[in-house]
Amino acid sequence: MATAFSSDGEAALRRELRPAAAPRGDLDGFYEMGRAAAFVRGGGFRKVALQFPDELLADAAAVAARMEAETGAEVYVLGDTTYGSCCVDEVAAEHAGAGAVLHYGRACLSPCGKLPVLHIFGREPLDVGCCAEAFRELYPDRQSRVVVLSDVVYAHAMSELEQQLCPEYPNIVFSRVVCGDPPGPTPPGEVRQFGRQFPVEAPGGLEDYAMFYVGAEGLALTCFMLTWNRCPFSSFDPTTGCGRRETLNVNRALMRRLYLVERARDARVVGILVGTLGVAGYLAVLQHLRELLHRAGKRSYTLAVGKPNPAKLANFLEVDIFVLVACAQNSLLDSSDFYRPVVTPYELELACNPAREWTGNYLTDFRDLLPGACAHVELPPSVPAAETIPDISLITGEMRATRLCDPSAPQLPPSTALACRDQTRALMEISPAASFLESRSWRGLEQQLGQTPVSKAVQGRRGIAIAYEDEGHQQP
Repeated sequence: MATAFSSDGEAALRRELRPAAAPRGDLDGFYEMGRAAAFVRGGGFRKVALQFPDELLADAAAVAARMEAETGAEVYVLGDTTYGSCCVDEVAAEHAGAGAVLHYGRACLSPCGKLPVLHIFGREPLDVGCCAEAFRELYPDRQSRVVVLSDVVYAHAMSELEQQLCPEYPNIVFSRVVCGDPPGPTPPGEVRQFGRQFPVEAPGGLEDYAMFYVGAEGLALTCFMLTWNRCPFSSFDPTTGCGRRETLNVNRALMRRLYLVERARDARVVGILVGTLGVAGYLAVLQHLRELLHRAGKRSYTLAVGKPNPAKLANFLEVDIFVLVACAQNSLLDSSDFYRPVVTPYELELACNPAREWTGNYLTDFRDLLPGACAHVELPPSVPAAETIPDISLITGEMRATRLCDPSAPQLPPSTALACRDQTRALMEISPAASFLESRSWRGLEQQLGQTPVSKAVQGRRGIAIAYEDEGHQQP
């Protein structure tokens, strides 16, 4: 999970360059050129941004030329996305002055807040007969209650698969891909999540169903399995033509996430990582997290570092834990290679909001936590320190504070906010970052003005750090 959203760049540096893949011959069918051109003409857009993932960039020039010829609009190609390629890169599109975005390839289907978006997933090939046969082997009982999910690139073939399986399985349910939030609340007996929509008619609700996923192993499947963790999962990989029962130990994965919740309870300094600038509601959840951390008595820093990787986050050693605000798929970042853990907004709420309890339902969409959403839980009122229930850390074994601060209280208590700096009795504010720097033995280069002799400038090394020109030879 870590490689999809974060990378240290080593793979790109060591990657062997090969000739670019030949563009697809059937642009009209795969990229739905007619529907895309109708969207641009119907909206009257004069500038349009085409966003491609890396695996489809070979077709970008041909698709852009066709779009310009058919619509007369000025077309820009977005290749390197600001964050994950599954999200619409509204920031790059606004830099080009585009009025709309055509997003190609796999998508998390998170709603956008600024620009009109048309999703074109592409029509990856699927052997429907082989998929249906794998389904029959996995579910020999014809009365099985199964929800069929698919990767968006195979959504075009789901109607044909439905025609083959529905006569044999009366209780099968096929999900529909929905782009954007449908208007109005979700009606009873229906599930709307992750851009999928399907009815649930079993007496026990969704727990009475099994899940069958058409697509390769990846972040989308992991997100589904953690969210609907009470449903058994099976999958069919179209690239290999094999079906299987998913063996991901969901309980073990959830135990790992709950361990990170305990780490978040122990943290004093939290870094809020901005992992999206396009998903609707990200500003609201940033403010929500700041207020939550303030009430919990923790110091927070908001960091915009692009795609996070261990090297970037290692520059903030004073931060005890990070919380990543990103789309539902990219928020599940595997932080095992990081110096500090990375949690989701839901996990931070479990750690800091005493009114929120673990119910077995895991939330990956941060918008569910906002006021008015389905899973919003209000913070309880603050209580006096004498009435606080003692809490022991399960990791360090030490006592920790669990009392919520008064919302009107300052960020730091007056007794520790100011301290004497030197003999002149000058006052300074103590911050966790400054305290951490004060405790370090090495604090960076010191100027030592007037203490070092002045010397003439000399010729330095030439080349790059990995191989200087005089490498291995002593300088004169």
